[in-house]
Amino acid sequence: MTYVAQELASQPDCWQVAAGMADGLAHRLPAAGERIAVVGCGTSYFMAQAYAALREGSGQGETDAFAASEFPTGRPYDRVVALSRSGTTTEVIGLLARIGGTTRRTVVIGDPDTPMAAMADDTVVLQFADEKSVVQTRFATSALTLLRAHLGLHTDSVVEDAQVALAEPLPAGLVECSQFTFLGQGWSVGLANEAALKMREAALAWTEAYPAMEYRHGPISISTRSTATWMLGEAPSGLMDEVHATGARWVAGGLDPLAELVRVQRLALAVAEARGLDPDRPRHLTRSVILSTTA
Repeated sequence: MTYVAQELASQPDCWQVAAGMADGLAHRLPAAGERIAVVGCGTSYFMAQAYAALREGSGQGETDAFAASEFPTGRPYDRVVALSRSGTTTEVIGLLARIGGTTRRTVVIGDPDTPMAAMADDTVVLQFADEKSVVQTRFATSALTLLRAHLGLHTDSVVEDAQVALAEPLPAGLVECSQFTFLGQGWSVGLANEAALKMREAALAWTEAYPAMEYRHGPISISTRSTATWMLGEAPSGLMDEVHATGARWVAGGLDPLAELVRVQRLALAVAEARGLDPDRPRHLTRSVILSTTA
C-alpha cells in the first residue's frame, strides 16, 4: 500500500484527535471579532479558503484567504494564520518575516522543528497528522477540522461520514472518465479546488473546479458522456438535471463536504492505479517548495 493510501485511510481517527484539541488551543487561535487573513500554498491555500468562508459565514469576524505569494502587504489585519504542513515553504516564510512586529502570526504546522515555528507568535502543531507523502491528505483535513471545531462547527457526524466515505465503493464508471469537474458552494468551494488538485497531483487527470452557480456560465460546455461533475455539498436547484442533459455523469455530494473530499482522494488513487502511476512519486512535485531566495 502506498504512503498516501495509508494516510488517507487514517483521517477519521486524525479528525477525532484534531477536534478534541480545539478547546485547549483556543488561546492560540483567532478570537471572535478579530479581522484575520488565512494564507497557505497549494493544498493549504485551499484549506484557507474553506476556513475563511466558514469563519466569516458564522459571524466570527471578517476573514480573507490568500495564496501566500499574493498577500496584500499593507492591508491591516489583527492576525495572519498560516497553514503549512512542512513549515518550510518559502513564500509563507517570507510573508511571516515581512509582517513580524506589526501583525500577530499564528501558524498551524505538522513539524515543530521548522523555521515557521520559530517565527510565530502562536504555534499549533499537528504532528500526529504529518505525512510522508508528497500528496497531502490527512494533515490538511485535520487542520481544517481543528479550525472548524474551534468555530463550533464540527460534529461527530463528520467523522462518521468520513468512515462511510472510506467504506463505500466509488460510483461505477468514474475511473474511466476523461475529465472531472468539482463544484462547491460557500466553504466547499475551497474543498472543490482541493479535490481538483488531488486529481491532478496523484493521477495527472484533467480536472477543473468552480463555485457551483458559476458552472452554468461557460464551464458546462465541456460536459459530455466521458466527463463527470462532482458536487461537494448541496447542489443549486436544477443543476443536476442540466448536467444530466449533457450526457455527463453527476455525482451528488450526500456526505459532509469534508468527507466528500475523502471520496475524491480515493478516486484520485484509483485513477492513478488505472493509469499505472505511483501517487507516492507525483510528477514534477516535491513535499515542500523551497526556493533559492525568499519570496
